[in-house]
Amino acid sequence: MMVDGRRYVRRVSNAPLGITGSTGRLGGRVARRLADAGVPMRLLVRDPNRAPDLPDVTVARAGYADGDAVRQGLEGVTTVLMVSAAEAIDRVDQHRAFVDAAVAAGVEHVVYTSFYNAAPDATFTLARHHWATEEHLRASGVSWTFLRDNLYADVLPLLAGEDGVLRGPAGDGRAAFVAIDDVADVAVTVLREPAGHAGRTYDLTGPGSLTLEEAARIATEVTGREMRYEPETIEEAFASRVQYDAPDWMVEGWVSTYTAIANGELDGVTDDVEHLTGRAPRPLAEVLQSAS
Repeated sequence: MMVDGRRYVRRVSNAPLGITGSTGRLGGRVARRLADAGVPMRLLVRDPNRAPDLPDVTVARAGYADGDAVRQGLEGVTTVLMVSAAEAIDRVDQHRAFVDAAVAAGVEHVVYTSFYNAAPDATFTLARHHWATEEHLRASGVSWTFLRDNLYADVLPLLAGEDGVLRGPAGDGRAAFVAIDDVADVAVTVLREPAGHAGRTYDLTGPGSLTLEEAARIATEVTGREMRYEPETIEEAFASRVQYDAPDWMVEGWVSTYTAIANGELDGVTDDVEHLTGRAPRPLAEVLQSAS
């Protein structure tokens, strides 16, 4: 159906949903939830041997940059979950290639996992990449839904060093950490009735916005592993990450995560999770408790 020049789709019951990222944290959760609901799926994965073993599922080998494989893998699919690709210097190019191949395959609706406050001038470098992908989807002619996730609550402990110190130039800025399970629940809601979410952007947050000092204190109380936040200057942040011998674009992404917090770009709480799932989002303490 065409509305205002954009294609809108109500998912046909016998058409499989296209799911990317099913070997990862988010896509795997979404795939398992859909399988439990009896929804047929087509999983697009780089390594079929790592694809989850689920009922009523077919698997296609396709990396995002492989346009021919993506097009073939998405034949007969009208709606696809596009989990953002792994961080890479050519990430936006991969995303554009995937979108173009999806369009060529006849996909009508793409649900894309973006980032909170994605913008062309975002402090966080990867949020700019997400914006570029959103723009490509807007121009593609397909119907779209953007899930703009805040920082994942589940990975907070991984941000600290072996000494339990969370270092970065975040100042006293705040972030509204969101549970991966909540993002997965939202994605399932959207994928099952995509027409009702066409052209919508959802900002997915937890129930509160926390400083890193507050988040570290909660993590210590819940996990029993001492964690504390140590503010750095931007210069100190770059210097303390030299030991990882990572490429410049990656280090800039790491550091700009914290400066985005300092600039208030990850602050703010929305009711989108509750509106879409019918329940309040999980607080950080509950997420960490479940993982411990």
